[in-house]
Amino acid sequence: MVVKALGMLSGGLDSSLAAKILVDMGIEVEGVNFSTGFCVTEHSRNFKDEKEKPLRPNEALRLAAELRFKLHIVDVSKDYLPVVTSPKYGYGANLNPCIDCRVFMFKRMRGLMDQYGAQFMFTGEVLGQRPMSQHREALKIIERDSGLDGLVLRPLSAALLDPTIPEIKGWVDRSKLLALSGRSRKPQMAAAKELGMEDYPQPAGGCCYLTDPQYAKRLRDFFDYNGKPALTQEVVLMLKVGRHFRVSNRLKVLIGRNERENNFLKLYEKGRHVFEVPDYSSAHVLAEIRGDADPEIVRTVAAMAARYSDASRGTRVRVQHRYGDVEEQLEAEAMDEETLAGWRL
Repeated sequence: MVVKALGMLSGGLDSSLAAKILVDMGIEVEGVNFSTGFCVTEHSRNFKDEKEKPLRPNEALRLAAELRFKLHIVDVSKDYLPVVTSPKYGYGANLNPCIDCRVFMFKRMRGLMDQYGAQFMFTGEVLGQRPMSQHREALKIIERDSGLDGLVLRPLSAALLDPTIPEIKGWVDRSKLLALSGRSRKPQMAAAKELGMEDYPQPAGGCCYLTDPQYAKRLRDFFDYNGKPALTQEVVLMLKVGRHFRVSNRLKVLIGRNERENNFLKLYEKGRHVFEVPDYSSAHVLAEIRGDADPEIVRTVAAMAARYSDASRGTRVRVQHRYGDVEEQLEAEAMDEETLAGWRL
């Protein structure tokens, strides 16, 4: 009997090590890389400044090529939104619905196992590594709610967990599975070295925007002023890009940080007020205004646009304000830093 395992792979150290262990046992492996819309690395790859150090390619693709197995990249970003807005098991330290996230993904894996003819699935999870979703009780809840009781193998911690169906049936050799636990990645690095794995990304936390305090602050602001049902894929993306300022319950301002972000924001001008400083190199500025754009609001955003231009401080600059087909010219001096700091999200 040919045994096939379907792995949930990010391409990071843990999932890479889990895949390597099973490949070395002679098990046929295929991988799944889910795209939720909240991955930090993928966004950084698209929006990093040209001057920054180049990012590695998609790590899951690199791993699949190195170990020679098929990888399926699955976009679940639209269906994932209810997980963020209404998590059954609540949020972690920020707006990370970790248990609900795993249940959602495991349910998808259950269907993909049938589709690709896999007998079980595996992950790179390590017991006790994540405080919300990787303690014993959480692991049991996730398997139960996803309909995968006994079919989830965690090669890095399997020796510390109850035997799974793949182990009981002898599909995998339990004696070759690891007994790792806790938050330190040093044991994984040592295991990778022992298995001859040299090319893997350095371990790092914060792979999901929902665990990031700044992103969570922006998302909470959106929920407070627009309501959770208003969350869309566009909003998820917009919250990642640029500087964000909540000026009042009527005004929010988005300001690009580099050329790529400026160009991105230009694609989303419809329905937003646009401010530019034509005589100087400057950031692209979008204002979301509820109701009429009264003169005080317009002057405030113009001063913010002046601050994020190359004009010398104290210089009054010409600012163009556009909304649809209507355009006006005004003058403004750069907004002071203390005021901006109080508005920053």
